[in-house]
Amino acid sequence: MTQTDDIQAAQAGDKSALERLVRSVQDPVHRLALRMLANPEDAREATQEILIRVITKLSTFRGDSAFQTWVYRIATNYLLTVRKGMQGLTFEVFEQDLHAGLSEAPAADDTVMLNELRLACTMAMLLCLDVNHRMAYVLGDILEMDQREASDLLAISPENYRKRLSRARGDVKAFTARVCGLANPDAKCSCPRRLPAARALGRVGPAPVLAGRDTPAYDTVRADAARVEADLKALTLQRATGRLACPDDLATALVAAVTPPG
Repeated sequence: MTQTDDIQAAQAGDKSALERLVRSVQDPVHRLALRMLANPEDAREATQEILIRVITKLSTFRGDSAFQTWVYRIATNYLLTVRKGMQGLTFEVFEQDLHAGLSEAPAADDTVMLNELRLACTMAMLLCLDVNHRMAYVLGDILEMDQREASDLLAISPENYRKRLSRARGDVKAFTARVCGLANPDAKCSCPRRLPAARALGRVGPAPVLAGRDTPAYDTVRADAARVEADLKALTLQRATGRLACPDDLATALVAAVTPPG
């Protein structure tokens, strides 16, 4: 069956078709939520709430846009208003936090947890952007969405979207170039020096949470960042996350919970 067939069948009450639809979008929704919220548990809860809205509003979908675009519109509307994650984080505060407790005995051999710290730091960095600039950056530079589509999702003009994206991109680039040891060998902070403090503060746990099977290895990302031009270093690091798939298959449970039996 095609996706169009599944949409029509789901709107007619076919739960199997509805599960397939929800399953087809849960990973993209989770990836967007995680990049906006940074915290895995917050992202999982947001993904669940968004998918519930997809299920309950499916009857209103008329095919005026692609189904995934329609889902992204629901997701962006939710994520622009949800109050989760760290509030009021700035690049200045984050830089001070990263520089606090840097170790003189770097954990250079623990490449698995160095990669987890890299991912956590990469995602937390975007929390320093206000929610509108963060969404513009995630849609444009992380998800590589066409600017016209992104501006339509955010209900702003393409010109205003380009301005938001340009400012967000400049802020992320400047911070990465100044603070991140993967982008700048002369920067004070580096993952090996930061890892002991991050573990002590609970910023990373004893086992990876963010890294997936397709997440590039720490040494690979470090080598890739060293090869690219300065303007691309921040973008290289932000995109080096893997698919960030949803950790749970939510489709069956949510469809059973939200739709009437029978």
